[in-house]
Amino acid sequence: MTDQQTAITTDSGIPLDPVYYPDSVAPDLASRLGEPGHAPFTRGPYSTMYRERLWSMRQYAGYGSADDTNARFRYLLSQGQTALSVAFDLPTQLGFDSSAESVRAEVGRVGVAIDTVEDMETVFDGLPIDQLSVNFTINATAPIILAFYLVAAERQGAKMADVAGTLQNDILKEFLARKTFIFPPDHSIRLVTDVVEYASEHLPRFNGISITGYHAREAGCDAVQEIGLTMASAIAYTEAFMARGLDFDFFAPRLSFHFSSQLDLFEEACKVRAARRMWSKLATERFGAQKPNSARLRFFSGCSGATLTAQQPLNNVVRSTLQCLAAVLGGAQSIHVMGYDEALGIPTEESVRLALRTQQIIAHESGVARVIDPLAGSYFVERLTDDIEERAWQIVRDVADGGGLVDMLAAGIPQRWITESAYRYEREVASGERIKVGVNKFVSDDIAVPPLFEVDESAGDRQRQRLAERLARRDDVAARSALSELDAALRNGANSMPYIMDAGRAGATLGEIADTMRAVFGVYREPQPW
Repeated sequence: MTDQQTAITTDSGIPLDPVYYPDSVAPDLASRLGEPGHAPFTRGPYSTMYRERLWSMRQYAGYGSADDTNARFRYLLSQGQTALSVAFDLPTQLGFDSSAESVRAEVGRVGVAIDTVEDMETVFDGLPIDQLSVNFTINATAPIILAFYLVAAERQGAKMADVAGTLQNDILKEFLARKTFIFPPDHSIRLVTDVVEYASEHLPRFNGISITGYHAREAGCDAVQEIGLTMASAIAYTEAFMARGLDFDFFAPRLSFHFSSQLDLFEEACKVRAARRMWSKLATERFGAQKPNSARLRFFSGCSGATLTAQQPLNNVVRSTLQCLAAVLGGAQSIHVMGYDEALGIPTEESVRLALRTQQIIAHESGVARVIDPLAGSYFVERLTDDIEERAWQIVRDVADGGGLVDMLAAGIPQRWITESAYRYEREVASGERIKVGVNKFVSDDIAVPPLFEVDESAGDRQRQRLAERLARRDDVAARSALSELDAALRNGANSMPYIMDAGRAGATLGEIADTMRAVFGVYREPQPW
């Protein structure tokens, strides 16, 4: 698509023609930065960026039972959302069925409960899987969730070649920051590798992993640590995949990344420009990429829940708008904007609609999508990008010197970095050194809290009832046989994905499949520092 064909102008009709407003920067910078869509990808992964295709507006959603989440997805799509992102409840994330007594109070609380393939079918009832792009924010049980989704797609009649989306499947960040792991690190990485291998062979439009700095950032690390630790994770995963015998160019084009977008507008935009450059260098110089797509970093930007405040919650509209703008200026491929009430509970329909409208206004009214890399060539931006990259490389070197990320996690060192950074931030807010509007400055006691989303307290009971009915009518012999075959596959080193899918087809539950894995792999208990 040429500039003449698109006829890009400002609102005043000024032509943004390359002759006058070049998308390429000055010659002295061009040789170092490259052009958009070309190595080292500083200026964006694609040559036309948002001029040809906007980012995916992928609002993160899910709560209660599968039919509750289906209704929310239908609403979001009716409002112009262009892709889906599924939130799962804690029992699902930790490999427990909704009927497990120990997790009874958590069913459907922070995401949707998924016990069986039928639940996955209900989530996407009336939503054609072969026409959607879906992100699944799930890690320890990621292979099970993907397997259930693929079986649901089969039952819709979708072809595997048409299944598009992303599975987060980044278990290292669970050990690093979020802590919803189940199995020991080595077995966990084996399952990650099973998924990436399977997806690379059978799902040409699906990303088998989203290498994630987001959760470390939400836990308290800074922007430099975020991309440094993300690149260290990328190295660890790549080495694991290649140790399986996978060729780098076989899996690398479908790797994706996930970063947080916070409130220092320029730092956030420069951070991801540096990250693209770092991955390009790693892919080509360390791992020998032969295909340009193997060195192209594509990322999903989640605006930051950690920055939102329960005090004066409408201020969060402004915070989320700035975060979305930073992600756009940085060249994100997919964005989620937080609802203003997420510091208080599950977002209401009003707040998720406003969050989606935030993306749509930036896309269609702000003008920032008209220029491929609006910030390029600014001395401040280019210097800040260089400085962030230099400091992030030092983190990568520190991790390598410590034996790699897995060994460093076992020693608790990156976790300590995050804790120390989080403590510095909170101390600065508490002292007033860092201003938090509505919290430590411009405080008012007379601002009303908006109406909150009310969780249906019967959702857990309904979910357990449905599970009991499904178990009562399934073929238990077939389910036990499929679980036995999965057990054998896990023990003999076969790729587990086909066996998990067979178990799902036979009616085995997520908890039963996870229990089979627990019996083979054991359960990891994080060492305590005292």
